[in-house]
Amino acid sequence: MAAARESIFVIGWDIDSRVPLHYEGDDDGLPLALGSFLDALAARRRDLNVYVLDWDFAMVYALDRELLPIYSLGWRTHHRLHFHMDDCHPPGGSHHQKIVVVDDAIAFTGGIDLTKSRWDTPAHEPANRLRRNPDGEPYPPFHDTQMMIEGDVAKAIGELARERWRRATGRSPVPGSGSPASIWPEGIAPDFENTGMGVARTEPAYDGREAVCEIRQLFLDCIAAAKRSIYIENQYFTSAVIAEAIARRLSEPEGPEVVVVSRYQGSGWLEQNTMYVLRARLIRQLAKTEGADRLRFFYPHQTGLGEHCIALHSKLMTVDDRILRVGSANVNNRSMGVDTECDVLIEAAGEDDRAAIVRARDTLLAEHLGVTAKEVAEAIGREGSLIRGIDSLRGGSRSLEPIPGDLEPELDALVPNSATIDPERPVDPDRLVDGIVPRQERPQAGRRIVAVTLILLLIGALAVAWRWGPLGDWISPSRLQALALAIESAPATPVWVILAYIIASLTAVPITLVVVATAFAFGPGVAVGYAIAGSIVGAAVTFCLGRMLGRATVRRLAGSRLNELSRRLGRRGVFAVLVFRLVPVAPFTVVNLVAGASHLRMRDFLVGTALGMAPGVIAVNVFTDRLVAALSDPAPSQIVALIAVLLVIGFGALAIRRWLARRARATHDAGADT
Repeated sequence: MAAARESIFVIGWDIDSRVPLHYEGDDDGLPLALGSFLDALAARRRDLNVYVLDWDFAMVYALDRELLPIYSLGWRTHHRLHFHMDDCHPPGGSHHQKIVVVDDAIAFTGGIDLTKSRWDTPAHEPANRLRRNPDGEPYPPFHDTQMMIEGDVAKAIGELARERWRRATGRSPVPGSGSPASIWPEGIAPDFENTGMGVARTEPAYDGREAVCEIRQLFLDCIAAAKRSIYIENQYFTSAVIAEAIARRLSEPEGPEVVVVSRYQGSGWLEQNTMYVLRARLIRQLAKTEGADRLRFFYPHQTGLGEHCIALHSKLMTVDDRILRVGSANVNNRSMGVDTECDVLIEAAGEDDRAAIVRARDTLLAEHLGVTAKEVAEAIGREGSLIRGIDSLRGGSRSLEPIPGDLEPELDALVPNSATIDPERPVDPDRLVDGIVPRQERPQAGRRIVAVTLILLLIGALAVAWRWGPLGDWISPSRLQALALAIESAPATPVWVILAYIIASLTAVPITLVVVATAFAFGPGVAVGYAIAGSIVGAAVTFCLGRMLGRATVRRLAGSRLNELSRRLGRRGVFAVLVFRLVPVAPFTVVNLVAGASHLRMRDFLVGTALGMAPGVIAVNVFTDRLVAALSDPAPSQIVALIAVLLVIGFGALAIRRWLARRARATHDAGADT
C-alpha cells in the first residue's frame, strides 16, 4: 500500500482503524495504525484515492467492533480517504469478502480481515507479547490464510471491488490509468508463476439482481473431481450440501480420502451452541456413511493453551495435486447463498504448479503437526495415504486431534435445524411473517404496537403533569425513591414481584404496564432481571393452565384465533414464540394459553419467551430511566434524551404498523393465502 499511486481498496467483514500493520522492523516514517497509515498515504500522494468499505454489522457484534468507525476512518481523515459502511445486503446477510487491491496491480484475498485479534505467526505460541489487541488485551493464537496475486486476476478482483463500492455507495470510484506498474514486494518469491487462475463469488439476490452461487458450485465440482485426496481448512463445517457431496464420494469404493481441519470450539457461547452443534450433527451423520474410514475431522492442538484453542479461521482447500483454492467462504450455508464471498482458485497447468499445490498443503500440515514440510511429504509417501501419514506424525505438543461428534442430548434437542441458524438463502421478512403471523391478525398486531407506544406516551404525560402540577407538592421524587428503596430491600421482594407477574398473566393485565411499574420501582438494572424473570414465570403458569384446560376450553376463551396461532406455534417452536413476542398479534395471556393447549414443548415456549421479551423489556426500562431522570433533573439534555427515546419507540412502532397494514392489503388484493 505504501507503493500505491492511484487507488487502494480495503473491503472487509470487519475493519479496525487502530490495528497496527506491523510490530517490529524498519521505520519507514509512516504510522503503524491502519487508519492513520491510510490517512498519511492519501495526504502525501495527490493522485491517490483510498476506499474503505466495512460491513454495516449487526448489533450482535457491536461490543466486539471499533466504536464509531465513521469518525476514525471518515470524518477525521483526508478527503481522499473515502469510508462507507456497506448495508447493501439482504436481511440476515453480511458482506464477508476480505479484499485489498492496490492500483489494480496487486490483490489480496482470503480469510483475513484488517481488524483486531488477527495477527500471529505460524508458530502460534501459547504466549506471545505482541499478540495483543489495540486496547492491550491478549488473545489466543490465530490461524488464517491469504493469497497475494499480481496480473490479470488482480485486475479482475479490482473490478469486483469497484463494483461493490458502486453498489454500496451509489458512486463510482475515480478510474485508474488501466496500465498498473508492478509493485510486487521484494524478497517474496511467488509460489506460482504464469499460471491460470479463477475467481468465484457468492452474491445473494438483492435489489433486483439475481443471486451468484459460483462458490457453491465450485465446492461441488472440486469434490467431484478428486481422485486421491481432499484437504480442507475451514472455520465451520455446517453445509448439508457439501456434506452430502463428500458422503457420495466416500461411498465409492475407490473414492478419495477427506481430511477436514477446523476450529475446536466456538469463539463464544452463541457460536459454540449453534454452529458447532450443527457441525457435530454432520460429523455424526458422516460417520455412518459407507467409506467413513477415509474421512477425518481434526483440530490444531497446542499444549499450554488451557481453556483456549487455536482460532482456525482459514478457508482453504486442496484437491490432489491439481487444485488449490483460498478465499473468504466458509463451509456453511451462509457462504453458499446469503453472504458476499470471494474465493480464488488455481488449477495446475504443469509439474511446477502440481509441486507448489502439494507444498502448500504439506506446509500447513507441518505447521499443525509441529514438524517440517519434508517430514510430512515423507510420511504421506511412506504410508501411501494422507490420513495414515498424518496419524504417524500426531502426538507431539503441537498436533492434530480428532474433533468429537458427540452432543449432549439436551443441547441437541434444543438447537433448531440449520435452516434457521445457518440459512442457504436470504430470509424474506414478508414470507417470515406470512409463515408465522396469521394474516387476519396483522392489523391487530399493528394496533397493539401502537397501543403500547400510546401507553408509554400517556405515562410520560401523566408524569410531566405530576412533576409540574399540584401532585408534585406532596409526592416528590425523593419520597418515591425512598419508597422504591424500601420495596427493593424487603426480604420477600423477589417473591412478591414474581407473584405480581403471575397474577397479571392470569387476569390478562397488559404485560407492558407491569414492566413499566417494575422499572419505576427498581430502576433499570434490577428491573430488567425482575421483568424478564416475572414474564417467564407468569408465562409458564398460564402455559400450564392452557395445557390443563385443553384445546376445547381455550378455544372458547381465545376464539377463532386458536387454530391459526396453535398451528404456527406447534410448527415453528422457539422461532414462532419469538416472533409472537416481538410482534404482539394477541395478548400475552392468550398466547400463553394457546401455546399450552397446542403441542408446543414447554422448553421451546420458555426459550422463545425469554428471547422475545428481552428487547421490549429493555426498551421500556430505558424509557422509564430517562423519564425518571428528566423528572428529577429537568435539564435540557435530559429532556432531549427522553424525547429521543420516545421518537425511536414511536417511529419504530409506526413503521411496523404501516408495514403490517401494507402486507395485509397486498395479500388481500392478490386473493392469495401464502
